[in-house]
Amino acid sequence: MAKVRVHELAKELGITSKEALSTLKDLGEFVSSASSTIEPPVVKKLRNAYPGAGKSAAKPGSTPAAPGRSAAPKPAAAPS
Repeated sequence: MAKVRVHELAKELGITSKEALSTLKDLGEFVSSASSTIEPPVVKKLRNAYPGAGKSAAKPGSTPAAPGRSAAPKPAAAPS
């Protein structure tokens, strides 16, 4: 596993970068900003601090449904 940026892991877990930084500080890790990278053991600590978080998140690389068009038909105009 490669190093991960704090903000990327926070997004994956569904938390804010500030929450991730605060939790890492509480766990005794020194992380200066959300763009800092963290080692795999630290990633594991943060994941363990948020059990169940990110389980329902979409996999990276998957594309969400395109917004805009809905499947519901438009109502017909009333005859004049």
